[in-house]
Amino acid sequence: MVMLAAAALCLLYYLLISAAMRKWNSTFAGFWPGAGAVCLAGHMAVTWGPRRLALTVWCLFLIALFVFAAVELLILTGMREEGGDDCPVILVLGAQIRGRAVTVSLRRRLDRAAAWLERHPGGRVIVSGGRGKGEEITEAAAMAAYLEERGIDRERILLEDASTTTWENLLFSKRYIEDADGPVGIVTNNFHMYRAKAYARRAGYRDPRGLPAPCGRVLFLNYMTREFFAVWKMWIARKQVSGR
Repeated sequence: MVMLAAAALCLLYYLLISAAMRKWNSTFAGFWPGAGAVCLAGHMAVTWGPRRLALTVWCLFLIALFVFAAVELLILTGMREEGGDDCPVILVLGAQIRGRAVTVSLRRRLDRAAAWLERHPGGRVIVSGGRGKGEEITEAAAMAAYLEERGIDRERILLEDASTTTWENLLFSKRYIEDADGPVGIVTNNFHMYRAKAYARRAGYRDPRGLPAPCGRVLFLNYMTREFFAVWKMWIARKQVSGR
């Protein structure tokens, strides 16, 4: 019954995401019907399969649950506010835009950055992001325009407009930072902060400070689950590089 309930919850959550976003193909949303199908298959194997198969399925289910919980706990630890009052510069990581307009997720990052800039009139901000599919301008240009609309002086905004990944956001933006050994504020959504800071340290930032922006409640679990796979991809890529 546990796996059958899990299958039903996965399907219900997919429907909730679709209703909230008003489309069926939101980012990573397709994972949930797939996960529901796997749970349903597991339920059938446990219920009608031979005892050995049932035990194998239960072991795999519990191992996967344990690994998922352990990684999610690490992601949660990265969400804490670390304070950036002594940071001379903050870095806002890019996210998808639609045409020229920032998305809700990116707007939350920019609002977080604007609030910091208003409290620290001597501080500067780097907006980082190139141009991707379906984007009429670079993410950096859209981010800069949004901050200017919020009343931030253009002279305080530095644009890094060549990056296409989180790793490149951090690596390419470093050239705009006078002292990467000092504190640098990293602005991104809370679920993304653990990975962002890990990449920052790998890129040579000695003191990255997390300035997390919120995430919508409905999509929080969806993005947290996506981050589970993104973190594993980051770890595996590092292992492959170090093993050469």
